[in-house]
Amino acid sequence: MGNCCEAICNVRKNTYMRVSLPAVCFVWQIAMVILFGVFIRYDDESDASRWRDFKREQNFTSDIENDFYFRYPSFQDVHVMIFVGFGFLMTFLKRYSFGAVGFNFLIAAFGLQWALLMQGWFHALDPATGKISIGVESLINADFCCAASLIAYGALLGKVSPVQLLVVTLFGVTLFAVEEFIILDLLHCRDAGGSMVIHCFGGYYGLAISWVLYRPKLNLSKRLNGSVYHSDVFAMIGTLFLWMFWPSFNSAITDHGDGQHRTAINTYIALASSVLTSVAISSLSQKRGKLDMVHIQNATLAGGVAMGTAAEFMIMPYGALIVGFLTGIISTFGYLFITPFLEKYLKLQDTCGVHNLHAVPGMLGGFTGAIVAAAATEAVYGEEGLRATFDFEGEFENRSVGTQGGFQAAGTCVSIAFGLVGGAIVGLILRIPIWGDPADDNCFEDEVYWEVPEEDEEEGIPPVLEYNNHMVNKHQDLSESNFSVEQN
Repeated sequence: MGNCCEAICNVRKNTYMRVSLPAVCFVWQIAMVILFGVFIRYDDESDASRWRDFKREQNFTSDIENDFYFRYPSFQDVHVMIFVGFGFLMTFLKRYSFGAVGFNFLIAAFGLQWALLMQGWFHALDPATGKISIGVESLINADFCCAASLIAYGALLGKVSPVQLLVVTLFGVTLFAVEEFIILDLLHCRDAGGSMVIHCFGGYYGLAISWVLYRPKLNLSKRLNGSVYHSDVFAMIGTLFLWMFWPSFNSAITDHGDGQHRTAINTYIALASSVLTSVAISSLSQKRGKLDMVHIQNATLAGGVAMGTAAEFMIMPYGALIVGFLTGIISTFGYLFITPFLEKYLKLQDTCGVHNLHAVPGMLGGFTGAIVAAAATEAVYGEEGLRATFDFEGEFENRSVGTQGGFQAAGTCVSIAFGLVGGAIVGLILRIPIWGDPADDNCFEDEVYWEVPEEDEEEGIPPVLEYNNHMVNKHQDLSESNFSVEQN
């Protein structure tokens, strides 16, 4: 990036937000009011003037057959994952809990509005009227779209300003809508749980931005870049919410009937399997067999990420167990070895380890889906079941399962490319010194952007449990207690 980037890095940081943050929020919200007024309308099942006609056309006998009653329970679960699960998972940093939960809230509320428009323009725009019709499934898809930007936030946690996060979300939602259209519509891939379009894209998008925004003096904030006992407990709350509701996440927009049922079963099984292997590798990695909370908070979820694509397919329960088994191992090894390697040699600072929880498991999930799709047979699915599972209708009626498998693999590559290239471009935009990001010695600190209650002076900042640090390389020669305490 040359001397230009060095000059940018040497500009004195100004974290004053009183003008820029309110301006962005007000301008954005006013723009949403205008755009919603022009484009957004209720769909047939939520519009008072059309629902009764639609009910008669579909031969519905009761209002209970409205799609709302099928989809809303899943929407509730996904909504909790977005606003509670992702937010609390990132509260492990000892002085950045406000930023983790609060900025997660801001990103999701900011992004879901833009997502309804972007996804509507690509998937639900009526060319006759120029309007976008939205219903409960649109809300689920908007939450999915926001999830990719929240994943990217995990790689940037503690190192960017709220205005930068809004920019990340603006471009992230836009890129997501485009890559989702290419993968799901043009390539006709199946990805109900979003291994490709959500996790793989979101992970590599955040990693690319973090790489471009590399901070050579981030070690000046080392004392804040770690956890304490209570912050890890809060982060574990996020883990448990995500773990419990992940079957709903993967199955929320699948077809009613056997597909949705099967997706929940496969995800449920894979998640359970990844817990056991994550615990096993975490224990094996320490001389005295103690567990690292980082692994338990994150790698235990990898099975759900990796099952996002193949969960809808007939992978069989033992296949789901194998996927969870392997991804739990791979994710934990990533936290042990890959994250330190990436930081040391590739200058990639990944605060939450999204490479190990989202990017790699998402990529593996995409390729797993490709293999399972290519191996599908009528003997296993039945003729109608095969056609329904892969939606072999219309222009795709004569597509073979082998061809489908190839397109599934291509879709995974598209998500990686969009994440890396899009993230690099957005990262360059964020390097412009106008966004109010914190200085290298002031990262991972809530007080930069939040009013923080005063602490008792004698308490001060608790010592960092270095073995629980997501960024500091693990010490190979650990003391007998397996962690070192670093006093201020």
